[in-house]
Amino acid sequence: MKFLDQSKIYIKSGGGGDGCLSFRREKCVEFGGPDGGNGGRGGHVLIEAVGGLNTLIDFRYRQHFKAGRGGHGMGRNRTGAKGADSTLKVPVGTQIFDEDYGVMLADLTQEGQVVMMLEGGHPGTGNAAFKSSVNQAPRRTTPGGPAEEMWIWLRLKLMADAGLVGLPNAGKSTFLSAVSRAKPKIADYPFTTLKPQLGVVYVDQREFVVADIPGLIEGAHAGHGLGDRFLGHIERCTTILHMIDATGDDVVKAYQTIRRELKSYGGGLSDKPEVIGLNKCDALDSELVEMLSEELKAVTSSPIIPISAVTHFGVDIMLRALLKNIDHARDIEKGKIPPPADNHSKEEETRDQGWSPL
Repeated sequence: MKFLDQSKIYIKSGGGGDGCLSFRREKCVEFGGPDGGNGGRGGHVLIEAVGGLNTLIDFRYRQHFKAGRGGHGMGRNRTGAKGADSTLKVPVGTQIFDEDYGVMLADLTQEGQVVMMLEGGHPGTGNAAFKSSVNQAPRRTTPGGPAEEMWIWLRLKLMADAGLVGLPNAGKSTFLSAVSRAKPKIADYPFTTLKPQLGVVYVDQREFVVADIPGLIEGAHAGHGLGDRFLGHIERCTTILHMIDATGDDVVKAYQTIRRELKSYGGGLSDKPEVIGLNKCDALDSELVEMLSEELKAVTSSPIIPISAVTHFGVDIMLRALLKNIDHARDIEKGKIPPPADNHSKEEETRDQGWSPL
C-alpha cells in the first residue's frame, strides 16, 4: 500500500427536503384540510478516526464527497426521508485544516472519534404545520435548508510512542527491522527510506510503537534532501531515539546537525526526551566506542547507549531506556508526577558561556 500523508478534498452536505403543499381530497370526507408533510433533513458530512489505517491513499483517487439530499414532504402528512450521511474514515492521528491550510479544524487522536464537518440542511415545513383556528387552509410552506460545501486538507501525523531520527545511513531502518516485524527497505546508499515506517516493539512483556522517518541532512528545514516534512510524524512521539553512525567521520557533528534541524523545525521536537544510540559498534573496538561516547557526553546530557542493530548488541538496553521515557511521559500526562522543572541542559549552559554546540 502506498503512503500518503496529506490530501485536499471537497465535501458537501445534503440540502433539506422542501415542505409539501397539499389538501385532503378524499371522497365522502366531510371536512378536508391541509395535509402537506415536512421535508427530510439533509445528510451530514462526518469524519471518523478508525484503527488499521496508516495512510490517506484512499483520498488520492477520490476527492469529492457529497451527502444525500433530504426527501421532499408529501401529501397525507408524509415526511420526506432523511438524507444519507457521508462518513469519511481516516487514520488515527489525522488533522483537518481549512482550504488555506491556516486553521486546524479538528485533530483526531483517538480511535472512534467522530467530528461533524458539515451539517445537513434543515427540513422544510409543509402547509399542515401552519394550520390554525384562524387559518384553516394555509398555503404556506418553507423550502429545505441549503447544503454546505467546502474544501479541506487532511494531514496525517502518525501516532507513535518513539521516533527515530538521524542522518541517512545511520542504521535506523536496520534497527526497526531488528526490534519489530516491520520490513523497511535496507541498502548501503543514502535515502533508502522514502516514507515513514511504523513498527511495534516488544520488551519485558510490554509493547510500544516506533516510527522511522527518512534521514535528515544539514539544511533539511530549507528543503535540502527530502526536507523536513516527515518530521511532523514524530511530533506526537513522547521520546526520540537519535541514531548516530559510530563509523562516521565526526559523531559530534552528526549529532549537532540533527539537533539543529529539530530546533529549526520547531513543534517542540528539540524539547522531547532523547536517547542517543551509537550504532554500528560491532565494527569498532571497545576503547574507540568509549572515546566516541565521551565526545558526545561533552555536548549533551542525554543518555548514550552503544548498540549494534545487526548483532543486537545493546538493543534491549536501548528499548528499556525508551520505555522508561515513555512511562515517565504517561505518568506526567495522567498527573501521577509533576512535570519536570525547566532546568538548563548542557547545550543551554554552553550557549550561555558564548559557544553553542548547535
